[in-house]
Amino acid sequence: MPYSPDLTQQNGFVHAGILTARLDNACGIAAFTLMPSGSDILTVEFKTCWRPPGKRFAFRARFVRPGRTLTVCEARAFAEADGTEQLIGTLMALPRRE
Repeated sequence: MPYSPDLTQQNGFVHAGILTARLDNACGIAAFTLMPSGSDILTVEFKTCWRPPGKRFAFRARFVRPGRTLTVCEARAFAEADGTEQLIGTLMALPRRE
C-alpha cells in the first residue's frame, strides 16, 4: 500500500485505522486458508501495537493456532524505505469460525 495524503491524520502519518483495517483483513485471509469452502469469519477481538510509520507498507499474516470456533492469527505491518523493510505494527486477531 503506497502512502497517500488522503489516508493521513492531522500529523501527516497514515491513520492507524487504515493500517489496522489492512492488518485485520490480512488475518482474515490467513484464517480462511484453514477453512472449507463456504465458511465465513468474523473478527471478535484484536489488539495493535505501532512504531513510527513509513511511506510504503506491506502486510503479512499467518495463523498461530487453529481452533474449533476461534482461530488465533497474527499480522504484521512493514514500512518500506530505501529497499529495506522495518516492522512498524502487529495485530493479533481472533477470527470466529462459522
